[in-house]
Amino acid sequence: MNLLQVQTAVMDTVSTMTNAVPQVSSSLESPAVTTINAFDLAVKGGWIMIVLLVLLLLSIYVFIERILVLKKTGKEDQSFMNRIKDYIYDGKIDTSKLLCQNTDTAYSRMVEKGISRLGRPTVDMMSAIENAGNIEISRMEKGLAVLATTASGAPMLGFLGTVTGMVKAFMDMSSASTVTMDILSTGIYEALITTVGGLIVGILALFGYNYLTTRIKGIVTSMETKIMEFMDILNEPIK
Repeated sequence: MNLLQVQTAVMDTVSTMTNAVPQVSSSLESPAVTTINAFDLAVKGGWIMIVLLVLLLLSIYVFIERILVLKKTGKEDQSFMNRIKDYIYDGKIDTSKLLCQNTDTAYSRMVEKGISRLGRPTVDMMSAIENAGNIEISRMEKGLAVLATTASGAPMLGFLGTVTGMVKAFMDMSSASTVTMDILSTGIYEALITTVGGLIVGILALFGYNYLTTRIKGIVTSMETKIMEFMDILNEPIK
């Protein structure tokens, strides 16, 4: 083989390798990624996703409604107790009751209950105030059971959907002639959607429940403080 033949063979080899590069590059390209939106994922979760959606909407409604109620119930009037003190010392009992009604807060209704028991034994007065306080706390805690139930029940519903989805996925694989990774992965991720949805709803409900209970504890503390001030006013000697 002479030099010309060697050069020709080298050029043919280089040309062959150059033509093969696009084929190799195309074979190494990443496969197309299939995108799917949140609505499509929710639909694949089945009927349990509908239940979770209802629980989410109900929890949002209860949370907003309780926020508005607690904002009204727990508003503070810094001059309230001083005005009550002046009215009681001046003998204006009806005026003090009217002030409590116009203030329209939890502690004002408790103070009004105490004013209505003036002249009776202290034990009777405190019993009436305590009963009024229990009623106010029950009013503030109305609807919290929905949030507590959602916080604990939504993840369990999501897990139930996952279990039933996995059962369906395995049934589909058993009836298929050939089981591929696409069939296996599709069945698994569709089953896990309900767990994700249940955890999201449960976490949001839990945060809302803890926030509301903290607000209620703060209002109850304010109520107790106002009642202590009211009892001090009654026990304070008139100058």
